[in-house]
Amino acid sequence: MRLLLTLCGLTSLLAACETAPVTGRSQIMLVSENEERQMGLQAYQQVLAKEPLSHNAQATALVEKVGRRIAAAAERPPGEMWRAPHYRWEFKTFDKNEPNAFCLPGGKVAVYTGLLPITRTEAGLAVVIGHEVAHALARHGAERMSDQMVASVGAAAAAAALSTTVSGRNRAYLPAMMAAVGAGATVGFILPMSRAQESEADRIGLVLMALAGYDPREAIGVWERMRAAKAGGGGQAEWLSTHPADTTRINNIKGWVNEAMRYYRPRD
Repeated sequence: MRLLLTLCGLTSLLAACETAPVTGRSQIMLVSENEERQMGLQAYQQVLAKEPLSHNAQATALVEKVGRRIAAAAERPPGEMWRAPHYRWEFKTFDKNEPNAFCLPGGKVAVYTGLLPITRTEAGLAVVIGHEVAHALARHGAERMSDQMVASVGAAAAAAALSTTVSGRNRAYLPAMMAAVGAGATVGFILPMSRAQESEADRIGLVLMALAGYDPREAIGVWERMRAAKAGGGGQAEWLSTHPADTTRINNIKGWVNEAMRYYRPRD
């Protein structure tokens, strides 16, 4: 019976496998697209109720323009590189001096005004928005939730094993051991997957901005300026970070630029 349940579980996981755009990386998706979009919309509404919208017409128009071009590229994949998501894309600019941007599942994108001095140009902004749109296109939110579900099942199995093997006086140490199991799952699996997603979004984003008519070589300068802006901030060590270290990211982007350049056609 236990073997049958294991085989059924493996069959379910195989049925839930998808392939990421551009990279071809295998993904486990245990969350449906409808569930993902609903959760993204709920989170988006909460953010809109909390964050101040920018009244800078020039900034908001630029974010909207770049966002629409990137989204149009996402909806018109070349060949069969990915399946068009048919999202209801939205692009908002928040009036906050913070170098940040995000994209919630379902295509809800926000850019903070504190990021604009770093992006500097329309093409520079396309680097960031392309990266964020890539997260939605690759369904990284649903994948992240699926990874958490898989990790939880693994931790639960480990808990059962520990409960049956730890005896007598050692049982008092079970909570601490379980904490170690949880930490191991986080450091060993969940966060590395997040770094993989961030790198993947960089690579997909380069292709998206190229398809939208923006020069992907601009990405190198943007991330170099981002690194300079963070200099002296004592950033977290790479192995415990959800983003690749800046040097790693820049080197990766340099290696991916030629791939993206194949799709680049300048626009006026």
